[in-house]
Amino acid sequence: MKRGNTPLLIFILILFGFCLWVILPGSGIFGRDEFKLGLDLKGGSHLIYSIDLSKKDPAQTDADVIEGVKSKIERRVNAYGVTEPIVQTIRNERGSFVLVQLPGVKDIDEAMKLIGQTAELDFREIVLDVDGKPVLDEEGREQWVKATARGSDEQERELTGKYLKPNAQVDLTPQTNEPEVAFEWNSEGAILFEQITQRNLQKPLGIFLDDQLISAPTVQAVIKERGVITGLNLDEARTLAIQLNSGSLDVPLTVVERRDIGATLGEDSLRKSLMAGIIGAAMVVLFMIAYYRFSGFVTCLALVVFVALNLAIFKLLPVVLTLPGIAGFIVSIGMGVDGNVLVAERLKEELRRGRTLGAAIEESFRQSWSAIFDANVTVFIVCAVLYWLGNTFGNFLVVGFATTLFIGTALSMFTQVVVTRTFMRTFVGLGVAKSPAAYGVLRQ
Repeated sequence: MKRGNTPLLIFILILFGFCLWVILPGSGIFGRDEFKLGLDLKGGSHLIYSIDLSKKDPAQTDADVIEGVKSKIERRVNAYGVTEPIVQTIRNERGSFVLVQLPGVKDIDEAMKLIGQTAELDFREIVLDVDGKPVLDEEGREQWVKATARGSDEQERELTGKYLKPNAQVDLTPQTNEPEVAFEWNSEGAILFEQITQRNLQKPLGIFLDDQLISAPTVQAVIKERGVITGLNLDEARTLAIQLNSGSLDVPLTVVERRDIGATLGEDSLRKSLMAGIIGAAMVVLFMIAYYRFSGFVTCLALVVFVALNLAIFKLLPVVLTLPGIAGFIVSIGMGVDGNVLVAERLKEELRRGRTLGAAIEESFRQSWSAIFDANVTVFIVCAVLYWLGNTFGNFLVVGFATTLFIGTALSMFTQVVVTRTFMRTFVGLGVAKSPAAYGVLRQ
């Protein structure tokens, strides 16, 4: 056995064992016990919102507004409990958009309301006549005006949700067990709220969300730092608390595309994809062993290590697997076999020239390296282009394909150059398969 091969073999075996420990059910680490599946496999919803930049604050740049919308949507969907959501901005000649993918979400209408609502909270005072009765509009509804007060700089300011601390929470009232949203003001908001509640004692104070009245409690005492919002059911209270904590969106959003993907379709697609992969791998194994004999057998052993490495990385990163992503993984298996075919063919040529088995193995890997390197670098370039195009145009199926193909190609180089050669050196050192015929070379 070649000097230095034993430590490398031990490293490969330990690495392979670790990968199996990560992959097998119930053996995941860092809480990652399952592979992360995309919408096409797990089911869920795919949403694209148009961002109305015409409504932004002139002091803000387009890039700042778009990034702010993205970060606030991310906070909302994460607080909503969505597993592995994808939130991505898209800018092209048609405008600015934000793409949201929500795997496993069942109540998509509630999720859309949570994501797309501007959530601008403000407080308003009811308009009263000289007799202290509410003034009604032409439709018989009470009229409200936005509540203002003097801030710390003595400037008149409207009391809005921008003065809230991001710690709103849903509580249940002890008397009625009804849900309410408890909120807290920052120092500036407390100054404004104290003045407003002081002049509205025993009067209703309207709480509006995106110009819709959601609650009008009667002010019972002067309040400074804290308050509650009532009149909501539990789901509405939970959604409102999330929106208040994430902050209001700077501009309105409009749904331009919505696709719901059923879990049944996803399970069927996954089952068929796995079956296709198993059949393809079995055909590769049969061909390699039938045509290249012992070197084909060693290639298949290296292929097992390659698959284990891939799956372990998919789980540890984690990589969100989609149908195109699985296709990229299967293609990378072909790339891994392709490099080993080059080595096996070169090995046969060296054996025909009369080299000893050990020398033929070393020369076959040395001579094949340049072709393996060039082929894989070309794939890396293609993956980089596909990844960039997928992100630019919002096609995340292409991104998934590029990601898994890139990872698989990088690992295939490792298995071709390190794992396969280490296995070959080991078997030759142990005296296994010494005859050229075992490598597909017939005696002249």
